[in-house]
Amino acid sequence: MAGYAFAKLQFSGRDRVFQALLAALVIPGQVAMMPLFLMLKQMGLVNTWAGVILPGMAGVFGIYLVRQYARSLPDALLEAARMDGAGEWRIFWLIVLPMLKPVIVTLAVFGFLGSWNDFMWPLIVLTDADLHTLPVAVASLSREHVADGELMMAGAVVTVLPVLVLFIALQKHYLQGLMSGSIK
Repeated sequence: MAGYAFAKLQFSGRDRVFQALLAALVIPGQVAMMPLFLMLKQMGLVNTWAGVILPGMAGVFGIYLVRQYARSLPDALLEAARMDGAGEWRIFWLIVLPMLKPVIVTLAVFGFLGSWNDFMWPLIVLTDADLHTLPVAVASLSREHVADGELMMAGAVVTVLPVLVLFIALQKHYLQGLMSGSIK
């Protein structure tokens, strides 16, 4: 939604706020881990799935990607909806959101892959071994069963399988989102 607002809505400070967000992209994620962990601790989300999932749900890259995609949406279509009496929320929900489906699916795949393969954040947030994610579990398995290569390969296959299934299921939308800007 923020990407659409930066692309199509006029408000004061829009360009400066967007430039500040882009500047945040150059800051490594590890820099924010300690303050984010302390915030989660105050909210009681340490050692919960919510503490692992919530911080990764919105990011500057997603805002940037949606903004770039939304800039390609025809202004005439949005203006026609405004002339027909539709408000900004109605325009967003009924016109813009369906048109953003390819980029949203692409972001969902990127987000899932990033969080599925994330090792450091779940290691920091989850202290209970029963809640560990697969990458953390495979790493602890490698420490316990160093010589058991078959077990390690089985763990790697189990880690990759859901990602492969997700990609096959969403391949049409994913490729449509990636290729949308290349065809005129």
